Amino acid sequence: MADRKKLNLNRVEMPKQADFIRKRNFKEVALGYTVENAIEEASRCLDCKKPLCIEGCPVEIDIPGFIRFMAEGDFANAIKTLKEKNCLPAVCGRVCPQEEQCESRCILVKKGAPIAIGRLERFAADWEAEQGRVQAPEIMKKTGKKVAVIGSGPAGVTVAGDLTLLGHNVTMYEALHEPGGVLTYGIPEFRLPAGVVTREIDNLQKLGVKLVCNFVVGKTRSLQQILEEFDAVFVGTGAGLPWFMNIPGENLNGVYSANEYLTRVNLMRGFEYPKTYTPVVRHRKVAVVGGGNVAMDCARTALRLGAEKSVIVYRRSEKELPAREEEYVNAREEGVIFHFLTLPEKLYGNDEGWLNEIECARMKLGEPDASGRRRPVRIDNSEFIMKMDACIIAIGNSPNPIIPQTTPDLEVSKWGTIEVDPDTLKTSIDRVWAGGDIVTGAATVILAMGAGRKAARSMHEYLVSD
Repeated sequence: MADRKKLNLNRVEMPKQADFIRKRNFKEVALGYTVENAIEEASRCLDCKKPLCIEGCPVEIDIPGFIRFMAEGDFANAIKTLKEKNCLPAVCGRVCPQEEQCESRCILVKKGAPIAIGRLERFAADWEAEQGRVQAPEIMKKTGKKVAVIGSGPAGVTVAGDLTLLGHNVTMYEALHEPGGVLTYGIPEFRLPAGVVTREIDNLQKLGVKLVCNFVVGKTRSLQQILEEFDAVFVGTGAGLPWFMNIPGENLNGVYSANEYLTRVNLMRGFEYPKTYTPVVRHRKVAVVGGGNVAMDCARTALRLGAEKSVIVYRRSEKELPAREEEYVNAREEGVIFHFLTLPEKLYGNDEGWLNEIECARMKLGEPDASGRRRPVRIDNSEFIMKMDACIIAIGNSPNPIIPQTTPDLEVSKWGTIEVDPDTLKTSIDRVWAGGDIVTGAATVILAMGAGRKAARSMHEYLVSD
């Protein structure tokens, strides 16, 4: 490891496709570390006696431990260490906001050069896949207990993996025809390749997790009926109900929720049409309302589908932008235009019912609101028109309502989230736990996984207490 007295602040950046090339293809933007890159970056770690980075990790990965192996070139033990806590290392290494979590606690962050923990995690997972020999973790003696996991997103996958390793028989139900939840339908190929998600799900199935797709709990069968078959149930159905702005014209053709737009492109592989069955209109001038990672995904996807102009419309300033800095930088490099302090108020269409204009107003920032960010205030007589033929609403989502609406005894909040005990994630129904976005509202992949880990511990304690 690095000499504690000699700080190496030369963070190894990950190479990526040139912006003028990648903006027209759906291949992964970041190209990954080479072996030499990975060892060089890992060797910068100070191997702290009190590693604060672990405290910043929702799934409690032994970060110094796996990086120590990386620096030695022992990638097999590095990935083994990672997978003791994280069943989706290739996913987390790509899409988790490490800069706000583990990397933000790195002692080198004070010098502006924290260890690239996420990129090292990605390298280790990809290295293992390239070897063609995925090392399966040890599974404890079978308990004979049956667990149903509803939803195959990050929370559900974590619960399924943890409980399988603890010896329980797990069946995972997915409403769509492909597993992965938001990882599959919500994140574009250029940021998280579908093959990576498939690979991680396949590894779970090899451990013994049974996967049932095209099964909507609450419609195909009720939660109560599922309980009749299983000893315990975990609900991890996510936050897939899109928000709209409730402004005139949102019913026009060419107006999409981010969910619909990204699902058509990602899950249904619309960008490969006509090789696939789902067409996607290739709009020329696209406005995306919102400032988060989903908004960036939509705007960058529009460019790859051939848009001449792709615009982010955000009601606050650049400083308040909630997207990861990496995604913002990539979007700017690719040519996405940003209209800050701007609010869409009306959508206008042509005689055929297709969007052709968006009326917006300028905003200014007032006093902080409940989120701690300065509240946007409309400027009088500041209206202007943007000529656009598509508008994608990416302002957030509510929890999936199907199970709460079809399960009378399940306690939910006024926001539609499932109420749980914060320590155990038990719901108001006996033998039912819940976690992830269905409990917290839309959040990050790694936070959902952290909830899955907490729920799995509680479920295991219950299952072996007889």
